[in-house]
Amino acid sequence: MKKTISFPVVTLFLLISLLSAGVTFSRNANDPAAGWRAGVARTLITPQEPMWMAGYAFRDHPAEGTVNDLWAKALILEDMKGNRALLITTDIESFPKYTSDRIRNRIKETYGLEKAQIILNGSHTHSGPVIQGMYDVIYTNDPGELKKVRDYSLKFEDKIVALVGEAIKSMKPAQIYSQNGVTRFQVNRRNNSEKDFLKQTEIKGPNDYAVPVLKITDASGTMMAVAFGYACHNTTLSAYEWCGDYAGFAQEELEKMHPGLTAMFFQGAGADQNPIPRGTVALARQYGKTLAAATERVLSEEMHELKPIIKTRYSEIKLEFEKPMTKDELKKIISESEGYIKSWAEDYLQRNEKDQPIMTSYKYPLQIWKLGDQAIIGMGGEVVVDYAIKLKQTFGQDIFVMGYCNDVMAYIPTAETLKEGGYEGAISQMAFGLPAVWKANIETEIIDEIHRLARKTGMKKVN
Repeated sequence: MKKTISFPVVTLFLLISLLSAGVTFSRNANDPAAGWRAGVARTLITPQEPMWMAGYAFRDHPAEGTVNDLWAKALILEDMKGNRALLITTDIESFPKYTSDRIRNRIKETYGLEKAQIILNGSHTHSGPVIQGMYDVIYTNDPGELKKVRDYSLKFEDKIVALVGEAIKSMKPAQIYSQNGVTRFQVNRRNNSEKDFLKQTEIKGPNDYAVPVLKITDASGTMMAVAFGYACHNTTLSAYEWCGDYAGFAQEELEKMHPGLTAMFFQGAGADQNPIPRGTVALARQYGKTLAAATERVLSEEMHELKPIIKTRYSEIKLEFEKPMTKDELKKIISESEGYIKSWAEDYLQRNEKDQPIMTSYKYPLQIWKLGDQAIIGMGGEVVVDYAIKLKQTFGQDIFVMGYCNDVMAYIPTAETLKEGGYEGAISQMAFGLPAVWKANIETEIIDEIHRLARKTGMKKVN
């Protein structure tokens, strides 16, 4: 007799197959039980062999040890209609476009999430590994070391994609809360001398001391995850040991306070902000504990509960460069410079002499999330603090501003920073391998696009 499979078994098999493929189902928003669902996961990303470290051009050999482990962590949120948003935080220097695009494309293929729904944020620790596509002109050219970078980067991609799946599998009913705290160890490095800092009696700005905090609890009120940020370079340390710097210590401290919690750090608009003084593990640990204490204070007080509604928008705008340098200008730099600046000039002189095309603009990523009424602005690149200040003046002090999101291609200066020059305004373009400085309209282009995205998500201006 021919065997048949009952309808319920077939249906169950089909449902399991669809869920495994990442297919989502819209939930009934009129269901009284409808609300947030959230899932979290983490994976170790500390390199298992000595390899080149990211962040400082002066390093001349691979890492020699580990202060604390590096982690990638994922938080997936789902609202009452089944809309999703995915935050991935990592203890790496940054996400270069090459790696970021590969990861986001794979997440879309595997789990059906679009770029607007994904934020990849690097903590900007300068004690993490080089990722493929990052600062090609300033690190090693040794074939063996470059192979280590490629091999690590491919494993890193695989781990991030698998991490998303683990977070999705762990999803359960949740509540989400937001609030801003405050702490003050960032120092504007453009307006304060690190050498003379301990002699100063005041810290010159601009600064943004906000500590944005997102708390996720399960149905019983137990904290599952906390995502928190700060706008300050993770550059307390510059030795040859893997370390999450102050952000790594802050995450560890919060997880010690709350066993079972996943603490996730995201970097803000801290491109011109440094922890000062710096240079020792003890200082990195101090700043980490300081940030953890500021976050814990927010968690222990009443926070603003967010309604289960997700809105996401994403765009890439064309930011143009000024005219590239001439052959004579490049030759002058080569004769007067050394290190990555000389390497940059030699590279572009070679391109010039071979009449190779030189890019005139860059597709710059911006996005906005609204979780309930909590607005989160994600900006690519190393964003100077003035952007956060100006956006908060427009949209209110409660918004969260993230830098270092999805693609870090250069520093993102304001028009004033460009005019002033210096590392953030001009020289850093060479470290990133870009052909020239940004055009003076960069600030207007970025702010205008944020306002356009804000209108689409229903963000309200306060001024």
